[in-house]
Amino acid sequence: MIYLDNAATSYIKPICVEQAVLNALRTAASPGRGSYTLAMNAAEILFSCRNEAAELFNVDNAENIVFTSNASHGLNIAIKSIINPGDRVLISGFEHNSVSRPLFESGAKIIVAGRKLFDKEAILNDFYDKMRFADAVVCTHVSNVFGFILPIYEISRLCKERDIPLIIDASQSAGVLEIDAKRLSAAFIAMPGHKGLFGPQGTGILICSHEAKPLICGGSGSDSKQQSMPNYLPDRLEAGTHNVPGIAGLCAGLKFIKQKGLSEIFDYEVGLLNYMKNEMESSAYTLYSGMDQTGVISLSHKDLDCEQLAYRLSEDGVCVRAGLHCAPIAHESAGTLDKGTVRFSFSPFTNEAQIHYTCERLRAYCS
Repeated sequence: MIYLDNAATSYIKPICVEQAVLNALRTAASPGRGSYTLAMNAAEILFSCRNEAAELFNVDNAENIVFTSNASHGLNIAIKSIINPGDRVLISGFEHNSVSRPLFESGAKIIVAGRKLFDKEAILNDFYDKMRFADAVVCTHVSNVFGFILPIYEISRLCKERDIPLIIDASQSAGVLEIDAKRLSAAFIAMPGHKGLFGPQGTGILICSHEAKPLICGGSGSDSKQQSMPNYLPDRLEAGTHNVPGIAGLCAGLKFIKQKGLSEIFDYEVGLLNYMKNEMESSAYTLYSGMDQTGVISLSHKDLDCEQLAYRLSEDGVCVRAGLHCAPIAHESAGTLDKGTVRFSFSPFTNEAQIHYTCERLRAYCS
């Protein structure tokens, strides 16, 4: 099997992640619910993971690292903490439904800026022009469909100059690109644990620099007498029992990234991207690629259905994602909304031989 769907989830994990999950299952109970060894082991796992995340993302206070079940969970907390019905919210033309749907449900008036694929200057100009109409900005760091790296640090600077709160969706950048919470000064930064951070599914992180409203209320292991949720982080946003084995795996994934290095991961994945571009250069496929791209690439064929292409690749042992990728706004921006694309996304565990085989199969489908 060749797995090229890492933008959905990183299926192949470092061995240390598997070991950490198994160790937590065997040695940890519920954190904050007792002073016995198993409970204290669980509390130590959470403490360690918060500190690893705070270091990787340059967050001063590890208590501002909140554990979520995925990026959608974190984005819902962030959006519902800031956005009120009727608020004008500026988003990019490459957002995922995890941004657009909670905004729609919140009754926000959505303004789309920056629809030109692989054109940072055009996106910045559009944000600059439209930001005067905005009460808040929600923006992805990297497009999940095209791997396009948006100018998030420049957008954050525009927000700071105008005192407009910014929410960042770092689903496709966490573990691949630098995310410096101090420099970004975003109100919230949401990310999943199960993609570039190599954690298990059911994990995520929300970096909080703004007052937050609980999305779920319940037991926190603290301030049990009062009926309102605690007014301090992370307890305010972490109701119920934590996914301790998942967080243990996430902590191991963060350590793996720290050891390997963000720049090495990025350079390796971009190297694979360029290899695939060269392999497919003279083919009948349209490749959506340009400057400022991570190891994610989409393609299409004028005569071949993208879902059928993905199915044929699956029969040949290659795992990819086809369709609209839960991001119709991005496809509308790129002009691919009618047919969708086939997406290929790499990881440090992908190699050139796998990509060569995949490209051979793609070319064979056209012969």
